[in-house]
Amino acid sequence: MADMKDSSLMNSLARRSAGPAGKLAKETPPYYRYAFVNPYNLSLLAGAGVAAAATGQWWLGVLAAAGEALWMLFAPDSKLLRRNIWDKIWESEQVAAQKKRQAAKFAALPDAEKVRALTLRDTQMKIQKLAQDNPSFSVDLLSADFGKLDEVVDDFLELATLATRYDRYLDTFKLEEIEADIRRYQLQVEKLPVGDERRTVAQKNLSVLLQRKDRYKELRRSLQTARGQMDLIENTFSLLADEIVSMNEAHQLGDRLDNLREGVAAVREAAKETESVFVGMGQTLSR
Repeated sequence: MADMKDSSLMNSLARRSAGPAGKLAKETPPYYRYAFVNPYNLSLLAGAGVAAAATGQWWLGVLAAAGEALWMLFAPDSKLLRRNIWDKIWESEQVAAQKKRQAAKFAALPDAEKVRALTLRDTQMKIQKLAQDNPSFSVDLLSADFGKLDEVVDDFLELATLATRYDRYLDTFKLEEIEADIRRYQLQVEKLPVGDERRTVAQKNLSVLLQRKDRYKELRRSLQTARGQMDLIENTFSLLADEIVSMNEAHQLGDRLDNLREGVAAVREAAKETESVFVGMGQTLSR
């Protein structure tokens, strides 16, 4: 039953993701690969090779090789081919990769977080529909801002994944037991005389336990920050849905979304620092 529920939720997310594509990655499209590895080019090369071998007319192979050289010289840089073919292939690949990443993040979330993600996607669709009805937004601006909306949804999934990892790790902490041990070793340090080996060992145990408690507090703060940023994304999306109809400055939507992404970037950097601290202690936050 749980598997069926997860499948239904993932299918719903996929359907709701079928809106405008998010901002594409900034890498340069592999135009040379597109020019060479496509069914038409490969079919012509294979056909020419087979014909040359079958008839013994090797000039056919030479002619095909010369034609292929000319094709690879000019086709990858053709603005016409880039605009009408290569760039569209690149965009579809990037959209597919983004959906795959989102689906992987979504599948790993608890049900409660999945519902939040779907609700956020619903709000995104509402914002996009209302924005299209606002005459202050041009087609180009809408395309850019819709891309930012999709990126923020992706950020939300990343934060939800991070928060889930933190929650699971914090569940392994037995804070009451750690605090009880801290009190016990503090008492030993206070009562045992200086130079006593038992006191030395107690001091070492106390140091380690205090570090573990500090790490707990640090991770708890990181969790609260991540969840707070998730709440901010949800609240901002709701506010945008309320305000989008009356916005008269095209940059307002983009500015709000840029601010959200800056907040997510700060959380992401803090998460890296937290992870490095735990790795330095010989621990890791399980993914």
